[in-house]
Amino acid sequence: MNPDLDKLQPYPFQKLSTLFDGITPASDKSPIRLSIGEPKHPTPDFIHAAMRANLNGLASYPLTRGSDDLREAITNWLTRRFNLPTESLNPARHILPVNGTREALFAFAQTMIDRNKSARVLMPNPFYQIYEGAALLAGAEPEFLNCTAENDFIPDFDAVSEQTWQDCQLLYLCSPGNPTGAVIPESTLQKLIERAIKYNFVIASDECYSEIYQDEKNPPPGLLGAAANMGNTQYKNCMVFHSLSKRSNAPGMRSGFVAGDAELINRFHLFRTYHGCAMSATTQAASTAAWKDETHVQKNREAYREKYSAVHSILNPILPVNIPPASFYLWVKTPVSDEKFAQKLYAEQHISVLPGSYLSRKINGANPGKDFVRMALVAELDECIEAAQRIKEAVQSL
Repeated sequence: MNPDLDKLQPYPFQKLSTLFDGITPASDKSPIRLSIGEPKHPTPDFIHAAMRANLNGLASYPLTRGSDDLREAITNWLTRRFNLPTESLNPARHILPVNGTREALFAFAQTMIDRNKSARVLMPNPFYQIYEGAALLAGAEPEFLNCTAENDFIPDFDAVSEQTWQDCQLLYLCSPGNPTGAVIPESTLQKLIERAIKYNFVIASDECYSEIYQDEKNPPPGLLGAAANMGNTQYKNCMVFHSLSKRSNAPGMRSGFVAGDAELINRFHLFRTYHGCAMSATTQAASTAAWKDETHVQKNREAYREKYSAVHSILNPILPVNIPPASFYLWVKTPVSDEKFAQKLYAEQHISVLPGSYLSRKINGANPGKDFVRMALVAELDECIEAAQRIKEAVQSL
């Protein structure tokens, strides 16, 4: 067996199940799950139609590189969304479809890490646990960068030591952030790109929440846009990860893409050819339709804004609740320990939230997720309002 498997920690939802073990929730209340970031808005009908119209694609082995139509649609979307120079992205060289960002974020580390050298993988803390598992199973050492309120929940990259940058082979970013919703400014992204080139490491930017944001006139910046604006139109050492799960409410489709440095794409394609993870032609056709349409994405943002506003108005008088600039999470400081708060909500109100300490690691004596909970506002508006009212009742009973 691979001994590195023993380094993996239980997944947050496994910890949550253990935390709730033996607790019988209030029987007079329906369950409301705010613990998992699984979108509950309906998948657009045109995506269903595109899937049904291309079922004959199931009869053929798909190409790992994906269809020309899909890569062209992705290229056009990236160019529009991040205002990239025309033709700076080549669909054949800079784009690779993947089966959702989760598997790609994990597989990417297995491709990029050189085990023959000292290998550190830097990542935010709290974080998406795939980053840690990917680093460990690639034979690297995770390096956690705390995200605290004092720094707007963005890592203090200037505090990272020279030696750590020298040992860094891969830097995971998540912007907009899970679980905080924090957005890394373009100026910071550009400083990181300069460091990546200076110290020869790769940036893997998880941008799967980039299309859920508050200000329609101020969408979150992306790594490729930051690179292009500083003259790095080859996107050297830069890779972005995008998904239809959140953008298009299609988590079950397992569809996304990676884009960036053509040399890295080429090596990742080699890995994926052996990995055997090509997206089905049927899913590719539906994905092509999804990347071509923005109307459903804007309606999706409007629905989340409405939920944020309603929930904030109920909870803000009793809890320190701030609406983040992007994502669909609330990162809430708890009046008691995060685990006790989660247990209380589950027992008394039949509501599941995720303790923040399950999403982070204790570094230098402190866990930056401790005494926070993550609430995913993924349910429909009425259910989110009902959840907020129940949480208010629970807090008032403390």
